[in-house]
Amino acid sequence: MAKSNELPADEPLPVTALLLTFRDKIYTSRTLVIPNSNRTLAVTKARVEVSVSDEQAVSYLKANPEFEQLME
Repeated sequence: MAKSNELPADEPLPVTALLLTFRDKIYTSRTLVIPNSNRTLAVTKARVEVSVSDEQAVSYLKANPEFEQLME
């Protein structure tokens, strides 16, 4: 019996993470610490990317005047 490469119909397809990109208006490289979480985000080449589903990071970056969301 040959094996099928198809996913069973009852399993959801893998979803690729949608990312938001923000431009750092001040620095080209730094490490951000998200308040109340001890999580860090790396700014590289004046950019930082976060998952759309990461509400804590997205709200932090949107509220911080040192960052602007890029529309790519």
